[in-house]
Amino acid sequence: MQKFSVIVLMTILLSSCASSTEEKKNTRQPSKQWWKESVIYQIYPRSFKDTNGDGVGDLKGIIEKLDYIKSLGVTAVWLNPIYSSPNDDNGYDVSDYRNIMQDFGTMDDFDQMLEGMHDRGLKLIMDVVVNHSSDEHEWFKQSRSSRNNPYRNYYHWWSAEKGKPPYRYSLFDEKGDAWKYDPLTKAYYLHYFSQKQPDLNWENPKLRQEVYDIMKFWADKGVDGFRLDAFGFAAKDTTFPVFPEGYEKEFSKYYSMQGNLHQYLQEMNEQVFSKYKVMSVAEGAGNSFQDAHNLVDEDRKELNMAYAFEGVDIAKPDGYSLRHFKEVFSRWDSAFAQKGWLSIFLANHDQARLVSRFGNDSPEFREASAKMLNTFILSMRGTPYCYYGDELGMTNIGFTSIEQYKDISAINGYKKVLNSGGNIEAYLTDLKFGSRDNGRTPMQWDDSTQAGFTTGTPWLPVNSNYSQINVALQENEPNSVLNYFRKIVQLRKDNPVLVYGDYQLLEPAHPDIYAYTRTLEGKKMLVLLNFTSKTTRIQLQEMGSVKETLINNYSSVKMEEGEVSLQPYQAVIFSL
Repeated sequence: MQKFSVIVLMTILLSSCASSTEEKKNTRQPSKQWWKESVIYQIYPRSFKDTNGDGVGDLKGIIEKLDYIKSLGVTAVWLNPIYSSPNDDNGYDVSDYRNIMQDFGTMDDFDQMLEGMHDRGLKLIMDVVVNHSSDEHEWFKQSRSSRNNPYRNYYHWWSAEKGKPPYRYSLFDEKGDAWKYDPLTKAYYLHYFSQKQPDLNWENPKLRQEVYDIMKFWADKGVDGFRLDAFGFAAKDTTFPVFPEGYEKEFSKYYSMQGNLHQYLQEMNEQVFSKYKVMSVAEGAGNSFQDAHNLVDEDRKELNMAYAFEGVDIAKPDGYSLRHFKEVFSRWDSAFAQKGWLSIFLANHDQARLVSRFGNDSPEFREASAKMLNTFILSMRGTPYCYYGDELGMTNIGFTSIEQYKDISAINGYKKVLNSGGNIEAYLTDLKFGSRDNGRTPMQWDDSTQAGFTTGTPWLPVNSNYSQINVALQENEPNSVLNYFRKIVQLRKDNPVLVYGDYQLLEPAHPDIYAYTRTLEGKKMLVLLNFTSKTTRIQLQEMGSVKETLINNYSSVKMEEGEVSLQPYQAVIFSL
């Protein structure tokens, strides 16, 4: 689900990131875990590989490409939802949690895929969508059939005789209203997302047990981890008090991390995570660093790692400040230097393409900036999440009219702007830059028709640049984005300092270069990243200690008397 920047932690006040990261050394002996050392590759199955010509990616397509996935060096796959769904929100509206969506194949296909992954040493992380279900789920059909139905309290209902319920905002509704009137039982049901995604009532212990049993079903099959979608919204004050005027300025304070959420996660941990030794991560990280630590610190017995959005929300159509970028990622690292664990990412299924948002997707600089951004993700402390196609430097598709979009968030957002008399031109400009559809176009395998993704008509158009950006082309180019990605993944796997090492930001005020060191048990590395399209310099005392160039997205690097000159979007890692 897309989470708006309102969920970003705007209320956190810390001292300057420069001093905090320089002063706070990692004195702990890191607790080693497979999920900390993993490099996670996210697959949007609808867009990865279609084997039956219906234009929709499927599980057999993933099976067909398992050797490719293994060749990347990644160690785990996060798979977006593949459960039965009417596809109002591309699978994030689940109608049967124990079955496979017909578009994707069968349970036998799933079993074969999982076996193939495990045979190759790959782990599988499944999306669990349990803040809400589909309105076509049997639970909801029963729930809405009568006020006395045993499933009534699996969802949030407000009887019409009580009057209209207190306003709640819906992220995907064209009117922004999270209450939908249902005439069958003369009551309103709650949906924080689309009308076809009614929110589940986590205050009901029967509902919670249903969810745990579903997770056990998949864990018994051998799934290695779970990612909890939109789970920060799951707990609610079911008295639904009226929010104070101006509450929308602190949206997440009223919508996220409410009520008994931590108790539910501890219960889930006790019943599922602890029994199966599976990895766990929730979308979002709460409203403060304390919230995030409460979610992931080991002694809390809730989740394994935080997945925070403040960093990914930095990119804007008119650009962003590298100083701000550095400050955000350094502040998060500082807050988790001694305890807890983070996810590191710049793209996923809810974001536009990495190189188009944070780099430069022009033909001149696309390859260099894609390599540079992948270097950042794979050299920071935390578990890196790499989104399919970013290992090639795939770009935004550049839709110009609302008719081209398939995403419900984009379409209903357009209707909301239109109905409220808003600026449609500005909305479309923002959409072109940041729409989720940008990150969902089909994987570009080769230069054949439809980029080798399908023999039919793809559900979402293939980017027209597929003949210049595809796997087959890059496989044969030693200096391609793809082969560079493999090298930086291998460098991380070979060097625990890039996983567990202390992070220290250097020259925080430098407007163009992101410089930092990673240090562990006497081993030290220096990472230099030029985030601009110009050649730029930085003076560092660490340059006097350089022993070896470990990775470089150019053929050379200029160094002279403590100063290094970086070419546009150059990325270099030195051993010190």
